[in-house]
Amino acid sequence: MNRPRLLIVGCGDVGMRLLPLLRTRFRVYALTSQPERCAELRAAGAVPLVADLDQPATLRRLAGLARHILHLAPPQPDGALDRRTRALCAILPERARVVYVSTTGVYGDCGGALFDETRPVAPRNARALRRVDAEQVLRRWARGAGASVAILRVPGIYGADRLPLKRLREGTPALAEADDVYTNHIHADDLAAAIVRALWRGLPGRVYHAVDDSDMKMAAYFDAVADAYGLPRPPRLPRAELARVVTPALLSFMSESRRLRNDRLTGELGLRLRYPTVAATLAACVKMAD
Repeated sequence: MNRPRLLIVGCGDVGMRLLPLLRTRFRVYALTSQPERCAELRAAGAVPLVADLDQPATLRRLAGLARHILHLAPPQPDGALDRRTRALCAILPERARVVYVSTTGVYGDCGGALFDETRPVAPRNARALRRVDAEQVLRRWARGAGASVAILRVPGIYGADRLPLKRLREGTPALAEADDVYTNHIHADDLAAAIVRALWRGLPGRVYHAVDDSDMKMAAYFDAVADAYGLPRPPRLPRAELARVVTPALLSFMSESRRLRNDRLTGELGLRLRYPTVAATLAACVKMAD
């Protein structure tokens, strides 16, 4: 049977979770910059392609390869522009269907407000600026190429192997209640399912919040994980004190507070979350570990 081709760009943990959902319907190609990963990707049902988004010349042979593209690769770690997404757009075919996995960080600090996808972006750091740039580049490319791009804005991704257990064991402090921020989550398996839904049902240029139903602050999340795994809860510190003991990168994640609605995810895309809350996820993780 002649299956349509699909290209996964950035086939890490979430990409590997996508392969069982896609390989019976598509001939799946997985882009990797690490030749040593080829055997793993092949065993999972993908055709590995060795190329590097940081070296655009290596992408030329992939031009027009597939009309279905899942772009999961993060921007390069410097600058205000996403050079990797620009390099990818240069080899995408016209009338392609693309799903881009962005970040909820594009909204910046929202003071704990609850909002939907119509809120304007307000990036506060270079990492978020690069994500906004990637979204804009993809939208411009899609308009010129008669293509469709659906954008998933994603918060912290977690799962059994993606919990802050090391941080808890090391006793890294969290913010005191008065300074704490609202945080958002999505289980890695639910994100993979959301990407597939967006591939089939995402509207052109549409943004979707790929977040679960949880409504909790960051320190409460750490407490919940600690309780589930029998670990000490992290100490709480005021922001001024915490700034002296954590890295600037970690502090930046603890400086933005927002709560995102997921009506489009569950309504338009029709996704039924397997792990709708942090409590449901932790219960499943603990059961899996027993």
